[in-house]
Amino acid sequence: MRNKIHKRGFTLVELLVALMVGSIILAAVATLAYALGKVNDGSNDTAVKQAQLRYATLRISELIKYSKLVHAASESEISLWLDYNKDEHLDESTELVVIRKVVLENGDMQLCEFNSAPEPVVLIRQCGNVQFRFDEPSLPPMKRKFVSISFDLVENGVAHRYQISTTLRCWAGYLLNSSGNAIVSDED
Repeated sequence: MRNKIHKRGFTLVELLVALMVGSIILAAVATLAYALGKVNDGSNDTAVKQAQLRYATLRISELIKYSKLVHAASESEISLWLDYNKDEHLDESTELVVIRKVVLENGDMQLCEFNSAPEPVVLIRQCGNVQFRFDEPSLPPMKRKFVSISFDLVENGVAHRYQISTTLRCWAGYLLNSSGNAIVSDED
């Protein structure tokens, strides 16, 4: 009778082997779950940055296309005249929009839109190496028609270079003389 009781149970070696196999399977499942989580985090980061990039590209392109003039330009910003009321006269308090690179305390840069709103609109967060380029740098800003903004954006630890280029569609440079003063008066 005693032999039958011992034959029904597992030996210590069999239990240890079962525990080892179970541990290996559990470790494999945990590693797979961790890897899938990292991939998901990386794709979420890329998706967020790509959505910001699409919005910024559309917004900047529209601002430049529909502006009348490049009012002022420098290495860190561009000021655009958008003639909202269509009167061909610049109202600096409401019709100027500035696209500016802003350097944060930690050294990161942001590309922001400043308009008559009290707070700036952040177009691109955590970018770097922002550069403004124009068709003819030797011309005064009001005579320029082509604007290009390039910047670096880090996605999943890799820096990618992006460029937004567009031309002023409603350019009003024909209203100015060589010194940048209006040649059209109210009487015209």
